[in-house]
Amino acid sequence: FKLRSYQFSLAFIFAIEEINRNTHILPNTSLGFELYNVENSLRDIMKETFFCLTGMGIYIPNYTCKRKNKVAALLTGTEWETSVQVGRLLNLYKYPQITFRPFDDTLSDRVQFSSLYQTAQKDMSLSHGIVILMVHFNWTWVGLVLTDDHNGAEILSNLRREMDRNRVCVAFVEMIPDSQVYSGYESRTTHRNILKSSTNVVFLYDVTQYLYDLIIYIGIHSITWKVWITKSQWDVTTDVPYFVSDPFHGSLIFAQHHADISDFRKFIQTYKPSKYPEDYILALLWNRYFNCSFSGPSCKILGNCQPNASLEMLPRNALEMDMTEESYNVYNSVYVVAHSLHEMTLKQVEIHPHGNGEVNTYPWELHPYLKNIHFKNGAGNLMVLDSQRKLEAEYDILNLWNFPDGLRQKMKVGTFSPKAPQGQELCLSDHMIQWAIGFTELPRSVCSESCVPGFRKSPQEGKAACCYDCTRCPDNEISNETDMDHCVRCPESHYANTEQNHCLQKVVTFLSYEDPLGMALINLALGFSSLTAVVLGVFVKYHHTPIVKANNWALSYILLITLIFCFLCPLLFIGHPNTVTCMLQQSTFAVLFTVAHSTVLAKTITVVLAFKITLPGRLIRWIMVSRAPNLIIPVCTLIQLVICVIWLSTSPPFIDSDAYTEHGHIIILCNKGSTIAFHSVLAYLCSMALGSYTMAYLSRNLPDTFNEAKFISFSMLVFFSVWVTFLPVYHSTKGKLMVAMEVFSILASSAGLLGCIFLPKCYIILFRPHSNVLHHVRNKAHSRGKVDLTA
Repeated sequence: FKLRSYQFSLAFIFAIEEINRNTHILPNTSLGFELYNVENSLRDIMKETFFCLTGMGIYIPNYTCKRKNKVAALLTGTEWETSVQVGRLLNLYKYPQITFRPFDDTLSDRVQFSSLYQTAQKDMSLSHGIVILMVHFNWTWVGLVLTDDHNGAEILSNLRREMDRNRVCVAFVEMIPDSQVYSGYESRTTHRNILKSSTNVVFLYDVTQYLYDLIIYIGIHSITWKVWITKSQWDVTTDVPYFVSDPFHGSLIFAQHHADISDFRKFIQTYKPSKYPEDYILALLWNRYFNCSFSGPSCKILGNCQPNASLEMLPRNALEMDMTEESYNVYNSVYVVAHSLHEMTLKQVEIHPHGNGEVNTYPWELHPYLKNIHFKNGAGNLMVLDSQRKLEAEYDILNLWNFPDGLRQKMKVGTFSPKAPQGQELCLSDHMIQWAIGFTELPRSVCSESCVPGFRKSPQEGKAACCYDCTRCPDNEISNETDMDHCVRCPESHYANTEQNHCLQKVVTFLSYEDPLGMALINLALGFSSLTAVVLGVFVKYHHTPIVKANNWALSYILLITLIFCFLCPLLFIGHPNTVTCMLQQSTFAVLFTVAHSTVLAKTITVVLAFKITLPGRLIRWIMVSRAPNLIIPVCTLIQLVICVIWLSTSPPFIDSDAYTEHGHIIILCNKGSTIAFHSVLAYLCSMALGSYTMAYLSRNLPDTFNEAKFISFSMLVFFSVWVTFLPVYHSTKGKLMVAMEVFSILASSAGLLGCIFLPKCYIILFRPHSNVLHHVRNKAHSRGKVDLTA
C-alpha cells in the first residue's frame, strides 16, 4: 500500500468530517463513506466496482443488495485505466463518478463518459510553462521521456510546438509503454539512449514505477546526474535504494497551485489509532514507527506505544504532512458531491414542502446539479465541474531536496502564471534551487556552446537547429549579441572593430595638405614651378643671345609660362574637394597641357619650315613670314576647350566618397563623371604629342646649333611613358593613391618638358657662355657643313 494513496484517504475523511460539522451544508444529514483499495488490473477494477454497486460483499450485475443508505457518487483515483473502466461501467447505470486524477480531455467525452466529472483544473499551459523555464535557464538541448499513450502524444505535440517557437531543441524522445510488460532489450535501449545523450536536462511527463526504477538505474551508472523536470503526480515518498545520494535530488516539479487548507495539518496531528481504531493502515504505521504492540488477526494496537506519537512524527519520506495537489482534488471532490446533494435536497423540499424531511432520490438525479455546480471551497477558490468553464491552472515550481539523505522534501522556489503579462509569467528564486549531484553551479544543457559576439551560428548539416558551429563574421559585419544567426553589416559610415562586435564611426579623410603624401606633392609642385620661373627669368635676361633667339623666344616664353601653371595645377587636387575644384581639376589640366603641347608642336613645325625655305616655293615663304605656325596654339586649345565644355555640360565631375578602400576611413574625392570624356582628353593630348614627335623626327638631320629635335623627341617619349604607365596603375588604385597617381603623372610629364627642352639651354647660357656667341655659332655651323660635305 502506497502512503501517497493513504494521504488521499486522509483528505477524504477530513472533508467528510468537516462537512458533517458544517451546519450550512446538508443540515441534519451526515455523509458516510466506503473506501476500496483497487489493484491496477482490469479484473480487480471491475470486481471492486461491482462490490460498491451491489453491496454486501457480493457482486451481481444489475442487482442492488444494499442496506438503507445509498451511494450518492463514486470517487476514483489517479490511475487513468481505473477511471476509464469504472466510467464505462457507471455510464450504464448513470451513477455519478468524480475523478480526482489530472484533467484528461478524453474523459470529457460525454458520449462515452456521460456520468463522469473531473475535479482537477486543465493543464492547458503546462507545456508553455515548462519551455519558459527552459528558456529562463538557457537550456536549449532537452530530452523527453513520455508515456506511450494519448496523454504522452498530446504533451509531445504541445512541447514540440512550444520548443520550436522558443528555439529549444529535442535531444531525444523516449516513449515508454504504459504497461507492466517491457522487454529487457527495450529497457537497455532506453537506458543507453538517456545515458549517452549530451543533454543534462530531461522532462518526465509521468513518473511510472518503471520510470522511477529507470532513473535509479541511471543515477547508479552515471557520474553526472540529470536535472529532471516533472509533473507533480508522482510519489516522492517512494523508498530509495541506499547509495551516495538521491538521483531525484535537484528535480524541478510543476504542481498546480492550490490554496493551503490549514486545518488539514491539525487533522493529521490528531489522527490516531485511539480515535480511528478501524483504520488498520494507521495501526501498521504505529507498529512500524512507534514500536507499538500489534495484534495481527484483528489489526489492532494493543499498547506500549511511544508517548505523544502522531503522524507528524513520521519521517518526511514516509508521509507528507501538507495537502498535495491530488489530495486537494480529493477534498474538492467531496465538497462537490456535498454541495450538489445540498442543492438537490433544497429542490426536493421546495417541491414537497410538507414532507416528513426524508428525501428519497436516485443517484442519476444528481447529474443536473453536478453539471451546474459552482461554489467557493474552504480556501476561497471557485469550483466548477463543467470543463468549458474551468479556469486555466497556475503552477507552483517545487525543488526536490534530499537533505539529509533519504528525507525528501519539496521546496517552493517559484510560480508560473499564464495569466500574467508576457515576460512576467515565470517568477523564480534561482538562489534557492539545489541542483543535482555533480553540478556546482547552474547546469548547462546545450548541443553547442554559445557563439560569442563577433561570431555567428553556422548550422551543422543533418542535425537539430541547436547544433551549430561558430563562424567568424565576414569583413565589416558584426554580431553584438550571443548566438546570433546572422551577422549585421555596418553602415557605410561605420566599420567593424577588431573583435567584430561593434561598429565604429569611420574617419573622413582626403588627400590633405597635412598628409605626408600631400605635403610631398605640394613641395614638388612648388619646387618645379619655382624652377620653371627661374628658367623663364634666365631666358628673359639673356633674350639677346643667339641660343634664345634661335629657339623662337616668343614660343619659349609661352611654353615656360604654361609649364609654371602646369606645375601649380596639382594644387587643385590636394585639399578638401568641393564642387568648384572638382570641375576645375581635369579641365584646367587638359587646357594647360594642350597649350604646352601645341606650343611644342608649333616650335617643331617652325624649325622644319625654316630649313625648307631654301627650296623653291612661295607658300612656305609666306607661311614663315606671316608666322602661321603660331596659330596652332589657339586652334588646338580651342578644340580641347570644346571637349571640356561638352564634358562639363553632360557629365561633369562631382564630389564622391570611397568607404571601402581604406579600412576605417571614408575618403572624399572627385569623381570624374564621364570616363569617356576623361580618356578623350588624354587621347587628344597624346595625339598632339605624337604630332610633335613626328615633326621632331623630320628635323633630325638639321644642323646641331639650331636643332632641338632630339630634346623634343625625348620629352615626348617621357610624356608617353608617363601617361601610358598612368592608365593601368590609375585604374588599379583607389582612394588617395589614385589622386596622388594623377598628380604625380602631371608633375612628371611637365618635368619631362622642362628638363628635356630647357635645361640643356640653361646649361649653355649659364655655364658655357663662350658657346653662346654668334662667331662660335657660325664656326660650328661651318665646320658641321664641311664635315657633312666630306662625308
